[in-house]
Amino acid sequence: MARAWRIEYEGALYHVLSRGNQKQDIVTNDDDRQLFLTTAGEMAERFDIDIFAYVLMDNHYHLLFRTQRANLCRSMQWFGATYTKRFNLRHNRSGHLFQGRYKNMLVQNDAYLLQLSYYIHRNPLRAGMVMRLADYKWSSYRAYAYAQRHQNWLNTKAILTQFMNVKDQHQAYRENMQKYAKEEQRVWEDLRHGIFVGSEKFVKKIKKHYLPDMPHAELPSQKQVIKDVEVETVLSKAAGLLKCDLKLFRKSRRITKSTKVDRDLLIYIAWQLGVTTNQEIGEKFGLSYSAVSQRVKIIKEMLKKDKELARKCRQIKSLIKI
Repeated sequence: MARAWRIEYEGALYHVLSRGNQKQDIVTNDDDRQLFLTTAGEMAERFDIDIFAYVLMDNHYHLLFRTQRANLCRSMQWFGATYTKRFNLRHNRSGHLFQGRYKNMLVQNDAYLLQLSYYIHRNPLRAGMVMRLADYKWSSYRAYAYAQRHQNWLNTKAILTQFMNVKDQHQAYRENMQKYAKEEQRVWEDLRHGIFVGSEKFVKKIKKHYLPDMPHAELPSQKQVIKDVEVETVLSKAAGLLKCDLKLFRKSRRITKSTKVDRDLLIYIAWQLGVTTNQEIGEKFGLSYSAVSQRVKIIKEMLKKDKELARKCRQIKSLIKI
């Protein structure tokens, strides 16, 4: 199974969800549900995590939290392994409980917490498990909507303080939740590449700091993010840096030796993005797919020997993150 791209830094916000293996239940009774919440609380304490909202369904869960340290992977690995071990021991079973790897979405800032909490809390309604959210016991909804006593690890302040100048923050939460039911898709308007919740500016910032020049072979989400960088835009910027004309490459095969090196470097950059085929690259330069392979092979050898060419290549590759 392809790995998920985990971006970690201090103070990062995440919406995390995970499902049971082969859609099986991850809880079978209230004792299991309490065990799940107890384990979540231990994770929060041990790994310095603020959990803002949760919902525990029969075969999956959602968590909304902030990692005070850059430790998403370690904390979620511990949580999944620990709960699975405890669940298996209780039910005299063995093997995987969760379906592959958990899914995580990186959230831009606290402004998105309110809308995401609404989405998370409405899960039982969407699943037809209850008619009223107040009737569902295994989420953080009642703590927000009715000031019900809750786990000491649940941090409600970050969300409730968004209701300013109101007499009753819990009532305000309930009323806004009802309005949200009519516009549930709004929060996902800012879901980008399936892994970021935030603005384009936020995504560009993350890409600049955490996206490698080459996507990892086992991280398709990295490749998808890079794919959303227009290849034409990258080539245009790169051609500008090299002071060459892309149109010349596409219209004429008779080019000088130095210009041919520039062309081959552009071909190599397009190839290294890893989001287009050799056939598609060839169409951009008036070459066959086999010729593209040959030009890539030649430029790779040149980069090992020519320091100035290698410097230009590094400079151009940095444009991928723009």
